Amino acid sequence: GKLYLAGFKRRSMKEKGVLLFIAALFILAACNNDDSANNVEVVPPRPLAEVEAENNAEIKAFLNTHYYNYEEFENPPADFDFKIVLDTITDETQDKIPLSEQVSTMTIPVSSATFNLDEDVTVNHTLYYLAAREGIGESPTVGDSTFVAYEGQLLSGEIFDSNTTYTWQYLPFFLRGYAAGVSNFKVGDEIISNPDGTIEITGSGIGLMFIPSGLAYFNNPPLGSGIFNYDILVFQVNTGLFIEATDYDNDGIPSIMEDLNNNGNLSDDNTDASTELSSGFGFVPNHLDRDDDQDGILTRDEIVIDAGGNISFPDSDGDGTPDYLDADS
Repeated sequence: GKLYLAGFKRRSMKEKGVLLFIAALFILAACNNDDSANNVEVVPPRPLAEVEAENNAEIKAFLNTHYYNYEEFENPPADFDFKIVLDTITDETQDKIPLSEQVSTMTIPVSSATFNLDEDVTVNHTLYYLAAREGIGESPTVGDSTFVAYEGQLLSGEIFDSNTTYTWQYLPFFLRGYAAGVSNFKVGDEIISNPDGTIEITGSGIGLMFIPSGLAYFNNPPLGSGIFNYDILVFQVNTGLFIEATDYDNDGIPSIMEDLNNNGNLSDDNTDASTELSSGFGFVPNHLDRDDDQDGILTRDEIVIDAGGNISFPDSDGDGTPDYLDADS
């Protein structure tokens, strides 16, 4: 950059004038080029139901033709790393049990509004999951912070993300399908520190999940992630620990209790959305909001927690809406 500028300064005024004239011609030509640079075809999103059906068929086909190393999990070798390995069923392995006979499923309704689609529909999506090793603890909810190691890949086997060491994840911050999948696995109990600085958690759960794009990124994957529009995601997870009844915003109410519509998506529950938007505060869902009704009184001061940790919700004006969600009380 500096060399170019120095060279430019040594040019005569006449040379500068010629260069400026040429530059002007280039700019004019660019502006009159029928806006070709801006004529990028914008492809509208595909219908949610159409993509769901396609994704589901693709997942089913994969499950019917692949198996995992379940025999190693049933009788672990001395050096087994408890990693799920997927492979294709061939003539030589036709006696293997296909994944389709081992997975469980859960149905999750997805609104087109989730992806700002023009259509107004709600489409049921199937999440497929497999517990290769059942943990010895309890299962987190989709509103809990969970200590997890994971690896994400496409159906092709291409890995797009991996963290083989445990890390804390507040599940509402992650993909809806991922959070739902993790909530189906149990955790371990005791942390063991290894000489090399790594840790293990005894009795942790090890699972696999197949997530259709409607429970993932749909048509808006992160740039440079290696994930493309409508891609199905496969996650292997090792669920170590979780914080029971996580209260992320510390308002006295566990995050999972702030899923008011009970749809497993905490980010679409925002009691004071209209007030926040009109006052310029932006959209803050209840599980991140310390004043859920935006009345200037903290949620913690509008609920009652007894000595046993039980929560009650006063309704001082008797209108059927508890005070912490009622800006008029």
